[in-house]
Amino acid sequence: MQADVQLDTLGYFCPMPIILTSKKIKELAVGQVLEVLSDDEGIKKDMPAWCETTGHELVGMEEEEGSSSRIYKAYVKKTK
Repeated sequence: MQADVQLDTLGYFCPMPIILTSKKIKELAVGQVLEVLSDDEGIKKDMPAWCETTGHELVGMEEEEGSSSRIYKAYVKKTK
């Protein structure tokens, strides 16, 4: 998936990936996609809930094996 901006939240745990996403999304233009990297499994539940609450669109979620842990990539499209 293609993103316009990447946000690295590796090493941060709930609620920090969501807090950092909330701050970063404000810097984007409507229609841009933010890729959020996280090694916190909680992002799989937290990001869809945050998108539903804020009105932004979760356009994808990917998982891949990192060197020491699983990496989660959430793709959020700014809608407003």
